[in-house]
Amino acid sequence: MDRRSFIAAGVALSASASNWSRAAAASTDRHQSTAYSAPQLLVHIEDRLDYLRRVDDELGSGEVHKQASNELSLAVRLIKAGRHTDNDLRRLYALAAEAARQVAWTAFDQSRFGIAQRYFDAALRASVQADDTLTGAYALSFAAIQCYSTGQAGRAVALLDTARTQVKGKATPRMEAMLAARTARALSKTGAKSDTAHYLHLARTALDKGRHDDDPRSLYWVDYGEVEMIAGSSALDLGDPAEALRRFDAGMKAYPGDDEYPRTHAIYLARAAEAHLALDDLDGAVAAARHAAVCLSTVDSVRSASQLKGVRDKLLPHVHYRPVAEFLQGG
Repeated sequence: MDRRSFIAAGVALSASASNWSRAAAASTDRHQSTAYSAPQLLVHIEDRLDYLRRVDDELGSGEVHKQASNELSLAVRLIKAGRHTDNDLRRLYALAAEAARQVAWTAFDQSRFGIAQRYFDAALRASVQADDTLTGAYALSFAAIQCYSTGQAGRAVALLDTARTQVKGKATPRMEAMLAARTARALSKTGAKSDTAHYLHLARTALDKGRHDDDPRSLYWVDYGEVEMIAGSSALDLGDPAEALRRFDAGMKAYPGDDEYPRTHAIYLARAAEAHLALDDLDGAVAAARHAAVCLSTVDSVRSASQLKGVRDKLLPHVHYRPVAEFLQGG
């Protein structure tokens, strides 16, 4: 896609966010009571969506995209059947919102930005029908990643501001931490160093409050390791590779192993390689790049592969150094 396509997708996401924000402001967020028992079919859909999130972590987005599309189609079919109670219908719309978010996210991970934008829009619309602001804000936080990854950091900051405003007083600390950390990442793309530090502090402070029983199941991945990895990526964009490596090291120590999150590790290892390279540490850069390549060997992710390709391109001027040449030749 050319830059005009990136911008068009970003503009559309902004319009969707604006519409969602107006609807969310009027939302009553009618959560089901503890006495509510969803039909087993709905429970099974929710369990499968939870499982697909884990598959995406381990294997990447290719297969998950197809499976999430199937779950979305099933939820839509059940909604159209018109045979459900109000509670069940809201639950179905919430499931449709999460399925659409997964379709959007996996499309983005495969660099299909126009498709991703349309499904992010669908996720926001379904969250309104579900009267579920938190699910909408979660989808919006992923849409923001698409914006700041395609050169529209200011737009990403605005999307995250919208999400944080609408969930204020409704979100658990873990949700607040996720939104603050992603706001910091978007701000780092704008060069706002002090604001980036402020939101990273907010993210860490929120995590200090611990887990809550009502944390959304989708936030299982939000922890100190993730925040430190975001801090490292932010420091790299802000021109401080030494701080980036300190944060990446802290993140790796706090983060689960390669087997559980190989794609995420590959992305952060590729960025660590860039930080080593910026410090003229070719051996460190090659070691991190090799590790990233190992992580990616079983992952289907255009986004991650592109990150590693960027490292390879930056290593090319140093091909006269034997370890670099061996890495570039070895794949």
